[in-house]
Amino acid sequence: MSFELPKLPYAHDALEPHIDEKTMKIHHGKHHQGYTDKLNDAIDGTDMEGKTIENILINLDMENKAVRNNGGGYYNHSLFWEVMSPNGGGNPSGELAAAINSAFGSFEDFKEKFATAAKTQFGSGWAWLCVHKGGKVDVCSTPNQDNPLMPGIGCGGTPILGLDVWEHAYYLNYQNRRPDYVEAFFNVINWEEVGSRYEKNK
Repeated sequence: MSFELPKLPYAHDALEPHIDEKTMKIHHGKHHQGYTDKLNDAIDGTDMEGKTIENILINLDMENKAVRNNGGGYYNHSLFWEVMSPNGGGNPSGELAAAINSAFGSFEDFKEKFATAAKTQFGSGWAWLCVHKGGKVDVCSTPNQDNPLMPGIGCGGTPILGLDVWEHAYYLNYQNRRPDYVEAFFNVINWEEVGSRYEKNK
C-alpha cells in the first residue's frame, strides 16, 4: 500500500492573510506531492512497504537519505496541515495548557521559545513542540526534513506541533521576513488538534 497525498482539511485560501493561497497550492500540491512520490519510490520492494510512516521513521537507518528526506517530508507536512485551521489562534486549554505552563512558565514564554527555535534554525528546517511519555513537553528545531521521531534527532518524543521554515513555505508572501511568517503562524494554530495529539501521545 503506497502513501497518498493527504487532502487539505480546508480550502487553499482559508488561512489568508497569514498564509496565502498561491503558497498553499504550491506547497501542498507540488512540494508535498513530490515527497510522497519519492517516498513511495524509495520504499518500493523493501521491508518498509506496508508499514506506517511513524514506524518507518522511528526505525530508520539515517544513512538512507532517500527515505530520511522524503519520509520526513511526507510526515512533517502531513502534520503541518492538520495543526493549522482558519479558526485557529488563541491559546491551548486543558492538559496541554497545563503541560506548557509547567515546562515553560507561561504560554507567552512558550511562544517566545518556539518562535526563537523557528527563527534561528539555520537554512531550511522545522520548529517542533514535542510530548514525551509521561506528558512533559519540549521545543526544538531540526534541519531539512528531519524530525524528532528519527533516531538521535532533536528533543525526541512525539511531535504535536510543527512549523515549516523552508523558504518555500513563506517566500512568496514574506520574502526574507521569516520572523513575520513565524508570528503569523500563531494566528492559525489549531490548538484543539494539538491538544488531541498531546493526549494521545503523552
